Amino acid sequence: MTIEIISEQRCHGGVQGFYQHASVATAGTMKFGVFQPPRTATGKAPVLYFLAGLTCNAETAAIKAGAQQLAAKLGLILVTPDTSPRDTGIEGATGDWEFGEGAGFYLDATTPAFAQRFRMYQYVTEELPALIGANFGADMGRESICGHSMGGHGALTIALKNPARYKSVSAFAPIVAPSLVPWGQKALPRFLGDDPASWRAYDACALIEDGARFPGSILVDQGDADQFLQNQLKPALLQSACSTAGQALDLRVQTGYDHSYWFIQSFVDDHLRHHARALGG
Repeated sequence: MTIEIISEQRCHGGVQGFYQHASVATAGTMKFGVFQPPRTATGKAPVLYFLAGLTCNAETAAIKAGAQQLAAKLGLILVTPDTSPRDTGIEGATGDWEFGEGAGFYLDATTPAFAQRFRMYQYVTEELPALIGANFGADMGRESICGHSMGGHGALTIALKNPARYKSVSAFAPIVAPSLVPWGQKALPRFLGDDPASWRAYDACALIEDGARFPGSILVDQGDADQFLQNQLKPALLQSACSTAGQALDLRVQTGYDHSYWFIQSFVDDHLRHHARALGG
């Protein structure tokens, strides 16, 4: 599992690095970021994956979220994958910020045009963790996941589909029901085909309706001044699905906050502590 160092800098006593490798899952080069906290005598540290949103890349959350200072104190490894494969050469994969490169929706595509390259679910849940475990001194028995917007959708669906694996899950302004909103209705048919039944495996509300459960409480922060709140995010749908199913949910509506990383910076410490408690950090 060979990785190439793009850059490494000291940060809050630890190291923030960016790396790339040849991916089998996405059949191309993938980049990712890792923040390694200062190490104790025991060495290995738990892992928190942060999945970014539409138009973002492996650097976005690492640079903008402001998570490293507290992560260093809590002893958390922060992993920031890219949001899709790049330079795919696939017709229609570029030129639209809501779909394709930079907008992989953390799923494994099944349509012929996208199935070979757009396998972000496999990448995030299998290939990337294997790299982290082999190269960064991580305790792979202690993993948690969070994300923002499209990445919040990814974090919720991945955790719901793997409840025994992740110790905790949280999201900032997630797309909770992509099957029912324009972003998802644009992307899911092109990645998965026209049958809405196939979309349910990548829809948090549908997964909960179909019986998926996460053993801990799901933490979600949503700004009430978010420009995408009413049309794309619809957190009330998640609240309703969780209430009906008996799934624990801590949905916090934050007054005056929008969809930006200024919002994430304001509440990221709460999320880090949420995960650290579950991870034993």
